[in-house]
Amino acid sequence: MERKIDNYERPEELIVRKALELGYESCGIIGIDELDDFTDRMDERLKKAPGNDDFYGEFSRFKRLREDYPWAKSIVVCIVKYGYYRLPAHLVGSIAKHYLTDVRSNENCKEYIASFDFEEFLHSLGLKTATNRRLGIAPMRMSAQKAGLGIIRRNNFFYTDSGSSVHIEGFLTDREMELKQSFKHEPCPDNCDLCISACPTKSLSEPYTMSPASCVSPLTTRESDLINSPYSAQMGQWIYGCDMCQDACPYNAGKWRQNEDFPGLEELGNAITPESIVSMDDERLAELLASKFLYISKERIYQWKLNALNAMRNAARNTPRNDYDDKYEGAIRAALDDPNEQVRNMAAWVLEQVSHAGG
Repeated sequence: MERKIDNYERPEELIVRKALELGYESCGIIGIDELDDFTDRMDERLKKAPGNDDFYGEFSRFKRLREDYPWAKSIVVCIVKYGYYRLPAHLVGSIAKHYLTDVRSNENCKEYIASFDFEEFLHSLGLKTATNRRLGIAPMRMSAQKAGLGIIRRNNFFYTDSGSSVHIEGFLTDREMELKQSFKHEPCPDNCDLCISACPTKSLSEPYTMSPASCVSPLTTRESDLINSPYSAQMGQWIYGCDMCQDACPYNAGKWRQNEDFPGLEELGNAITPESIVSMDDERLAELLASKFLYISKERIYQWKLNALNAMRNAARNTPRNDYDDKYEGAIRAALDDPNEQVRNMAAWVLEQVSHAGG
C-alpha cells in the first residue's frame, strides 16, 4: 500500500527518520551523479596497485550504473553498526570479526530483517528501488562518504563514530533526492602508519592503497595454491579474512562492545576449530559454513581446509621448540587421506614443515 506524503514532509526526511527507527546508525541520500567520478578513482587505484585487474574488475559494474539502471536518480545510503556482538574468543584472530557477524547472510539477525523492512518502506513511498545486499549496488564507501556519514581512513576502511565495525547498505531510487549529513570526523594524522606497519603481507603499502593480490583477506578466499604462495607464512593463523590493519587503528580502540549475542554464533563457534575444519567431511563443512561465509562456495569448500592447515603450520612454526604442542598432528595426518587431492598435498607439506617443531 502506497503511503501518501504530507505536503510539508520531504520524502528524504521520512526516509532518514524511518532508517533510524529501524536501528540504522545513520542515513543519507545523494544524487546518482555524485558517483560519476568512480571510474577515475578506480583507474587511479589500479595505477597504484598494478596487477590487480581481475580483482578490481569485479567493481566494473559500478561504472555502468547509468547503463544498468537508467531510471536511477539517487541513492539512499544506510550505516549498519555491528560492533556490539559477543565473539567466540578462540575465533578472534582466526576469522575476521565482520564475517563472524555478517548481517548480510544471517536471516535471523535484526539487521537483516530491518533491511527488507526498510526497502518495503521505500516502496510504500512509491519509489522504485534496486539493491545488492551481498556486494553493494554502488561503490558503497564512496557513497557513504559523499553522503556525509563518515570518513574513509588510510587503511581504506570506512569509519563512523563506531569505528570501522560498520556495514554500508545502498538503495537506488527513481526520485531526485538529496539529504546529506554533516558528521565531522578528523582525518588520520599524516604521520600515522600503524595500519601499514600492521599489515602482515605489506599489501597495504601506503595510505589509501591496497594490493588485493597480497592481502590476507582475499588470499583466504581465493588462493588455493598455498604451498607455492609467497604469502603463506605471513598469513599467520588467519583462516578467513583478516583484522590486522583495523585492530591496529587508534580510531577503533575500545569501540567493539561485546554485549549482545549474534544469532547462531555461539553454536557455530563451538563447532569449528582449525582441527575440526580439517577433520569434517565436505558435506558437513558446507552445511556449517557455505551459507554464512559468502566468499567460499560449496564447490570450493575445500579452501577452508587448506586455510586451516596453513594456520596450523604457522602456529606450530611460531611456537618455541620446548613449548611445542602437537595437538594439530592428528588432524594433519588425518587430512593425508582427504578425498581432495589439494588437501592431501597440503597436509603432506604442512606435516613436513612442522615435523622439526617438536624437536
